[in-house]
This record gives sequence, structure tokens and C-alpha cells, in this order.
Amino acid sequence: MSTIFSNNSQIGVVTAFSDLVNTHFKGEMNALCWYRNLDGDFNEIVTKLSLKENVTEVFPEDLIALQLSEKGNTAREIILNDLQLLTDFGASPSLNLLKCYERDDEFDFISTDVYSFHVDRSPIATNTFLCTYHGAASDIVSNSQAEQKILIPEVRAKLKELHDGTEEEFEDFLKENYFDLHYQLHPDAEPINLGLGHLWRLAVDHPKQQVLPCIHRAPIENEGEYRLLLIC
Repeated sequence: MSTIFSNNSQIGVVTAFSDLVNTHFKGEMNALCWYRNLDGDFNEIVTKLSLKENVTEVFPEDLIALQLSEKGNTAREIILNDLQLLTDFGASPSLNLLKCYERDDEFDFISTDVYSFHVDRSPIATNTFLCTYHGAASDIVSNSQAEQKILIPEVRAKLKELHDGTEEEFEDFLKENYFDLHYQLHPDAEPINLGLGHLWRLAVDHPKQQVLPCIHRAPIENEGEYRLLLIC
């Protein structure tokens, strides 16, 4: 299948959920895409849901309660099916209606919020799954096009100024505050937008992982537009 992602060594493209969850990451490939052109009116769902907080979890019963057009119902069935597929697989998917995430602006030289390019870490073997149905979509970038911020000399020096402890405790300090998960892009880096409707599986940093974790970020939301995002 030819897609806009097919010629990228970081991304594997599949045509079914079974392939998405059973294909092994290898080499530079640390992102898998179940490529889909979805029918249905996802905007109708967004307009009929209620935003209670900046990030509001939407449960299956919330979707089922909506009065929708035929195209809206098609979109609802797609989302419910995705939630069920992931649940049956053993994941814990969450459907979120998003106005914005909380920002981390404590320091002017490093940020640890999800708008910063970062990797996910887990003590157990797992994956990050996500699909944007509506609104701005997330980005990923090749590991060769980014550098851990804690390795940038001026950033590292400022972090050492913050650290109240011994040199031996510094690495633990970086991990405990999630500074080591965040990356700075090289000037010539070319992030890849994950697009709408595709279900993605991204590699996570865990003890059994055979590839580098996938560097990704949440997008800045489009003004006046909510995102509808499945993530786990």
C-alpha cells in the first residue's frame, strides 16, 4: 500500500489492527501506522460533546447517548470499535475531548509538558497508541534528528544549578523530574505529522525495548477548535 508514510524508514504501515499490534519494531522503525481514510462526521460528535475541563475524558456511554446523523453515527461506530479493539488487546484506551493541555513554563530553558518533543517511559513492556479523529494531530521525529536536552551543555549546566545534591545523585534528579525524556530538534529536522484517522503505535522506553523510543509531541491546538483523541 502506498501512503505518504511508506517511504519513511521510521514508520511501518499496516492495513489491519492485528498487524498493528503484532508487527515487531526493528532498526530505525519505532512507529507503526494503521493507515485509514475514515468515513463519518467526527466534527458532529465534537460539537455535541460537553467540555467539562481542558481535557475531558469521554466514555462509551457518553458517545452512545448522543443523537447523531447517519455520518455522525458512522464516526461513533468507528471510535467505539477502536476502543473495543484496544481493550480486547489488553490496553486501557482513553478518549479525550481536548481544549488544551497544561503548560510547563517554570523554566525558560527546558519544558516537560507534552508540547515538548519527548519519549514515553514505562517500567513494563508496553506501547503508546493514539489516533486523532478531529483537530490538530501529533508529530513525531526521527531519533537521528533530535538530541536529549540534558546533553546540551548550556541546558545541563542550568540543571546542575537547580540540583541540590551530589554529582552521583544528578542522574536520578534528571529522571525523577522527567528532564531526560525531552528532546531538542536539530536545525534541519523534519517532523512528521501523524494526520487524522490513522491509529498509531509508538515505541516506548522500557527494559525490553529493542529500538529507540519514538520522539513525539502534542500539537498546538487550532484556535477555536477542540481535538478528539484516543490515547493509551
